Amino acid sequence: MLLLLEGTFPFVSGGVSSWVNQIIRGFPELRFGAVFLGSRPQDYGEMRYALPDNLVHLETAYLYEDRLNPSVAPAQANPQGMALMKDVHARFEADMQTPDCAHMFAALMNEAGPDGKLSHESFLYSQESWNYIKESYRRRSTDPSFVDYFWTIRTIHTPFWRMREVALRCPRARIYHAISTGYAGILGVLLKHRNKRPFMLSEHGIYVKERKIDLYQAQWLKDNRSVFEKDPSRVSYFRQLWIRFFEHLGYVTYQAADDIIALYEANRQRQLQDGAPEERTTNVPNGIDVARFAPLRTLRPEKIPQVLCLIGRVVPIKDIKTFIRAMRTVTNHLPDAEAWIAGPEDESPAYAQECRELAQQLGLSDKVKFLGFQKLTDLLSKVGVVVLSSISEALPLVILEGYAAGVPTLSTDVGSCRQLVYGLPGEDAELGASGRVVRIADPQALAHAALELLGDPVAWKAASEAAVKRVEKYYSQDIMFARYQALYDKNFQWQA
Repeated sequence: MLLLLEGTFPFVSGGVSSWVNQIIRGFPELRFGAVFLGSRPQDYGEMRYALPDNLVHLETAYLYEDRLNPSVAPAQANPQGMALMKDVHARFEADMQTPDCAHMFAALMNEAGPDGKLSHESFLYSQESWNYIKESYRRRSTDPSFVDYFWTIRTIHTPFWRMREVALRCPRARIYHAISTGYAGILGVLLKHRNKRPFMLSEHGIYVKERKIDLYQAQWLKDNRSVFEKDPSRVSYFRQLWIRFFEHLGYVTYQAADDIIALYEANRQRQLQDGAPEERTTNVPNGIDVARFAPLRTLRPEKIPQVLCLIGRVVPIKDIKTFIRAMRTVTNHLPDAEAWIAGPEDESPAYAQECRELAQQLGLSDKVKFLGFQKLTDLLSKVGVVVLSSISEALPLVILEGYAAGVPTLSTDVGSCRQLVYGLPGEDAELGASGRVVRIADPQALAHAALELLGDPVAWKAASEAAVKRVEKYYSQDIMFARYQALYDKNFQWQA
């Protein structure tokens, strides 16, 4: 089993990485390999996880490492290679709504080597490639800067040659399993095409949706139109270009995957909208080791801890600032309340500093505590509520881990959080609310929900009991492992 990972395990902590670690350790009878795809080596530190014994191969590849670019020198493009590239791009431009797109893309990548019809050198340095980029700019671009267009096109295309090199040196596996679309998904497409083995895709969040959020917030994307040319209702051309790029990667990946797994039904429906064949899709919710956290219930003090704890990376998508702003209202009514932020700050140091400064500006320096990475088994017995203020999530493990310890949650209405708090219709919903759900980016709503639970022992106890029952009945790791075992068994019998 070869896991294909983009920006997660073992160098980045968080929900997806924890899930990868959990899956590897949950199948000790299987031998796993992993390929980590990152941007540049300097963007990552040391490994955040001890490697499981049954992880027998780990490879790291960096898609934007400058030193890997070919030396600058004149190059001659192969006419057949250029024609093939133009054909594939034309299909991309027409939304590429064909089940054969994955095969066509992989065939193009077969020609991307030094001895193929479309080498990296010819793409970067040939006159033919230069002419094609100029033609494309004149035909498609609505931004007046050709220089920005030129470098954007080169940046977008560079990872494909790197991924081809990774695919060539990857060990053969009985199953290739990507944990997102994007670059990891495209690597799965190449490996399936090359080695004729099954390819599975598990999506925790919808990758394309998350990249759109990143791109809408990105400051590095330029818009060179004058004030008279700009239409406020239209996204700038380069944002559109990157968004379409990731949409196409997702579509190609969906068409190639033999099994497409979502965490919950709303995400499966989004996959269908984005081109996933319905007969290949299924839902497998996350599950946790309930027994690991259950003893923490007995360690809790008799009085509800006045601690609101956000467990996660300190990055913009977690919207830590809304949580901090909510604490101004919470502490006005509950003077002993504290906010704990338990997660690494190194992924976005500038944002982490902004969060610290916001707490200081609001007079909350002694109430908002940045704890860094923490072991949850040391933390959860001291917490009154787990807070999740994110603007995008899938099915957060931290909510389930809090539930197993008997801790209710306060969550924004993202991903499956409404389902986790109020349950699916029927027996699940009858268990009751295991917390509260509020709107995104609404500090007052978050504060009032916190006061509703922490200020009312009866309401808190009811939410705590519902949390324990829900996680034990629907979200144990044994249920998740059984579902994946069935998928693995099916694919082990796969024939090309």
